[in-house]
Amino acid sequence: MKLTRYTRFNGDLSTSFDLEDLLQGLSDLLLDSGYQDPFAPFSGDAEQTMDDLRDAIRQQLDSGELLDEDSQAQYDELPEEGKEELVDKIIQRMKDEAYLNAEDPSEGQGQGAAGEGESVSFEITDKAMDFLGYKALQDLLGPLGKSSAGRHATLFEAAGVETNGSSKPYDFGDSLNLDITTTLNSVFAREGMPADGKLNLEYSDLHVQQSDFYSSCATVVLLDCSHSMILYGEDRFTPAKRVAMALSHLIRTQYPGDTIDLVLFHDHAEHIPIQDLPRVKVGPHYTNTREGLRVAQRILKRSSKDMKQIVMITDGKPSALTLEDGRIYKNAFGLDPLVISETLEEVNRCKRSNIMINTFMLTDDFPLVQFVRQVSAICRGKAYFTTPQTLGNYLLMDFMNRRAKHVN
Repeated sequence: MKLTRYTRFNGDLSTSFDLEDLLQGLSDLLLDSGYQDPFAPFSGDAEQTMDDLRDAIRQQLDSGELLDEDSQAQYDELPEEGKEELVDKIIQRMKDEAYLNAEDPSEGQGQGAAGEGESVSFEITDKAMDFLGYKALQDLLGPLGKSSAGRHATLFEAAGVETNGSSKPYDFGDSLNLDITTTLNSVFAREGMPADGKLNLEYSDLHVQQSDFYSSCATVVLLDCSHSMILYGEDRFTPAKRVAMALSHLIRTQYPGDTIDLVLFHDHAEHIPIQDLPRVKVGPHYTNTREGLRVAQRILKRSSKDMKQIVMITDGKPSALTLEDGRIYKNAFGLDPLVISETLEEVNRCKRSNIMINTFMLTDDFPLVQFVRQVSAICRGKAYFTTPQTLGNYLLMDFMNRRAKHVN
């Protein structure tokens, strides 16, 4: 049995704050998407290094928002060497508590080369991603008040344990959750009150309590990671990543019967584990929407869930197409008739497979609005024209408020 040993606080500043508060402050670095902003402290396509992490921790310590008043005063009095040593202790604590995977800079180095390993990379763990997803969900739902939690309610009923006040005649295979009152009334209506006190109970007299029938849903988040998601002076990709993480956390904790998968689309499309989402950066320049829909359909066809949906987050028009011979046809100028027609045909295939597509468009260009409306009309989905700041509110509330049809 694992024991926890409590000791008297010895004044070590590395243990004077909650690591989750630090993670929240570091989220911009940990979820970096490759946004080329000259004014941002963490930008560029290079892999994040321990130097980046140290700089980010120093910024949090210097900000005065991480430590309490007394601890901040102690920190401010430390010499520069003491501050660097404190940062190293904090990084070690993050590794010890399974929030961070990182190599030891001194490993594999010869004597006298202690500083040469400072550029080693690091990555956050599943535990850290789970926390970031929880915080993203909390931040997105906070302004909306309490949300309904649990499974997806439908208009259908089934025999079960959680009753809703109604009953039905018992059918073979139903949960034997008897409605005693209705069952006895059926006997009395047929035979009256027996003189000997013995009831002649027949099969047709049995009634069981009704409960709400809940459906399960398979969701594929189709996330545009083409280069336009970080162009035009705005980072649209990082907010989209946060929302996808929040949706994943919501499904895992409140809708345990559901599944969620992640597909990235750019010049091509790829299915990646949802756990890899924090490390994803923007990819090539073009937007191969049709290939993304194809990959999403292959995933959903393997699912046995009643409800199947694609949540597409994008900011650009389809501008690429995978030809039959594997080559990529690209046209970034306007709405290419070939690309659009093939993409809409893929949408029609989704409709024939009873897959709903809900599109969240991070732009309001008129031609794109018309295209998205076509997609929504074909597959009976919804289209939301939103911004990175309001994306999460629209997406999460749509997911929780949706009432699904029964799939026969």
